[in-house]
Amino acid sequence: MVSSVATPGVSAGRLPPKEYEDNFADLHPMLSKHEAAVAADRCYFCHDAPCVDACPTGIDIPLFIRQIASGVPDAAAKTIFDSNILGGMCARVCPTETLCEEACVREIAEGSPVEIGRLQRFATDSLMAKEGHPYERSDPTGRRIAVIGAGPAGLACAHRLAMKGHDVEIFEARGKAGGLNEYGIAAYKTVEDFAAREVEWLLRIGGISINLDSPVTSQDMFLKLCSGFDAVFVGCGLGGVNKLNVDGENAGVESAVDFISDLRQAADLSVLPVGRKVVVIGGGMTAIDAAVQSKLLGAEEVTIAYRRSRKEMGASEYEQDLAASKGVRILANAMPIGVESEDSMQVAVFERTESSDDGLERTGEVVRIPADQIFRAIGQRLEQIPGNLETDGRKLKTSADGRASLPNVWAGGDCVSVGEDLTVTAVAQGRDAAEEIHAALSGG
Repeated sequence: MVSSVATPGVSAGRLPPKEYEDNFADLHPMLSKHEAAVAADRCYFCHDAPCVDACPTGIDIPLFIRQIASGVPDAAAKTIFDSNILGGMCARVCPTETLCEEACVREIAEGSPVEIGRLQRFATDSLMAKEGHPYERSDPTGRRIAVIGAGPAGLACAHRLAMKGHDVEIFEARGKAGGLNEYGIAAYKTVEDFAAREVEWLLRIGGISINLDSPVTSQDMFLKLCSGFDAVFVGCGLGGVNKLNVDGENAGVESAVDFISDLRQAADLSVLPVGRKVVVIGGGMTAIDAAVQSKLLGAEEVTIAYRRSRKEMGASEYEQDLAASKGVRILANAMPIGVESEDSMQVAVFERTESSDDGLERTGEVVRIPADQIFRAIGQRLEQIPGNLETDGRKLKTSADGRASLPNVWAGGDCVSVGEDLTVTAVAQGRDAAEEIHAALSGG
């Protein structure tokens, strides 16, 4: 749990019970059958399909939308799952506005893309609500693969390997499977315990076992996996949270990652403390999620401070606009330089910056923002390197086919140095690594 600084402004239960329910309702509810048909009818079914090229998992988007338009959403879901077995979650959390929908011809011509993400959710939710599983295992191969981490990369890798007939054992450090999907995404994007339900649905393929509360914490443990299994896939994500490295940080700056995790696991949002005045330092999706959810919990003033311009923020323009629509202030070109205490409150201290050809320049102008609660959201780091695998100084190094620096070890997801830190990218890397592992174990 996040241990909030004990200030009078940090408290729980700021809102009436019904308001919590309304504030954290589904951000984009599932389309009705009629709405899906209308949305699908807008697709041009382009022969060169730029949306497919923009999807990290390469889903055949025109095909699945045509299948929805033809009244066969289950077939559409199968088309999606063939490329992305976590297509249900990706339909909810993918930044489609900067991926497939940004590339949509309708977006380029009219500024209004086909609602690819919502159509994907319509199809996948429809099929997942039914009994059984759309895939069957191949004949058993007798091969055993260890997967470290039950996040998007590990789950995608495990499912594809199980399809091939291999037995997979997952070692997950936390008490629930799902990784970022379970612990790190805004609650209003994935309601009704969807992350856990998706894991349960995925495991119906068979051949996959998950060991929870089972971190691989030492080189000896990792090497035992290497010797006890035919192959190992590392999808451990990023466990550490970067520090601000400014004076006063240790006295009261909290991790936005921990705050979001606590919120996602809270059975009752009214018991989660939040400040009257909240400052979130960072410019990515984690900063947006922490800021918006602080506001939805009842914070009166919420400010996101980012050291560069708004255009350079990691969060998309859509997410920035979402934050603004909830009353979050975005202060760009503000570099954190310290945290002070003043009259039972904290004060986040920033120096104004300017972008130039030489990089980011400090102007000397100081901005002070009083706050009851300050969160840092400036990225995560690889906290523990399994088996002393080779890194680039920050993340694991892999070859083009996902091989790590030890024999019969592959890696993917946020812990590797290639690709963006997105759920959909992690799924693609886990899936592709599984294909490479299968080929290697089959003599390919």
